[in-house]
Amino acid sequence: MSDWIEKLTSEHIRTLSPYQSARRLFSASEGKQQIWLNANEAPEAAPSTIDYHAFNRYPDCQPDSLIQAYARYAAVQHDQVIATRGADEGIELIIRAFCQANKDNVLICPPTYGMYSISAETFAVGVKKVPLNNDFSLDIDGIKAVIDNVNVVFLCSPNNPTGTLIEQSQIIDVLELCKGKALVVVDEAYIEFCAETSVSNLLAPYPNLVILRTLSKAFALAGIRCGFTIASPSIIQTLLKVIAPYPVPAPVAQIAAESLSEEGVARMQNRVKTLSTALNQLSEEIAGFDGLELVGDLHANFVLFRHSLSTEIMQYLVSNNVFIRDQSKQQYLENCLRITVGSANQNAQLLRLLNSFFNEHDLGRDL
Repeated sequence: MSDWIEKLTSEHIRTLSPYQSARRLFSASEGKQQIWLNANEAPEAAPSTIDYHAFNRYPDCQPDSLIQAYARYAAVQHDQVIATRGADEGIELIIRAFCQANKDNVLICPPTYGMYSISAETFAVGVKKVPLNNDFSLDIDGIKAVIDNVNVVFLCSPNNPTGTLIEQSQIIDVLELCKGKALVVVDEAYIEFCAETSVSNLLAPYPNLVILRTLSKAFALAGIRCGFTIASPSIIQTLLKVIAPYPVPAPVAQIAAESLSEEGVARMQNRVKTLSTALNQLSEEIAGFDGLELVGDLHANFVLFRHSLSTEIMQYLVSNNVFIRDQSKQQYLENCLRITVGSANQNAQLLRLLNSFFNEHDLGRDL
């Protein structure tokens, strides 16, 4: 980097490492048969139709048809919803609106989604860490010890990358600890895979609760970047002060609203059933490989496992154009890899390659 650019760059950005998204790690290449099992995407795209006639006009900041559609789907009021560019923008808006640079802190509970800390660091906001317990439950005593110095608590349930759930009683404990002094943000990006565990029923009694949602996973719309933040009307109004003027492109609003129609929701629910069945089958298959340990749980659309040859497994799959996610740098997750459930053909190809790898290393299968 040139000296003048280095000097011009904000001090807190100079040493910041960007989030290594799936596409930053591996780029799609034309002419290659690639199997993408590293970003928790759906294996097949959702159908859509687009009306282009208004594309010469700026879109509404919060398209009413979209907000109303998601409010119906989430069983909340329209003034409790804001649409964002993926749930990631929701994370940024919350930090921008409720944390002051070089003064305030957020709290995360690793191992968890990396963008909570990256977004905070981007805005020069401190990050307090209270690791999950060994069983991936919350350390309530640890949270209690630091909560007075925190403005926002980020919880992920189902958790990425462990696939585990946070008991609602523990979320209530945190909400009680944060009453009148901090927001509790529950990231429900994977909630469609276990819809009955949503904490949306806690929105009324706990005005400090914020819920993050997305269409990227179960709705098979990662490519359109559409997410939602659900909270009290006063929190939503605060977030609207810091959002971009036109955050939801017109094509995105159209596709998203279509996906939230009665037919679109039914397609999503069928997709979830298919993927959940496939995930259970995939986890049973890979659990049979010698020395492989399943880690966490299966409440999302991925499986996490540990093996002493995780680096070699990763390299072997990549060399055969199958991409999964290395999670070994996360707390408690040494030698862990995460696999997104794919289509039947993709899962079969993955298993063939794993079988070849283990045979080459004379490991075989535990049968």
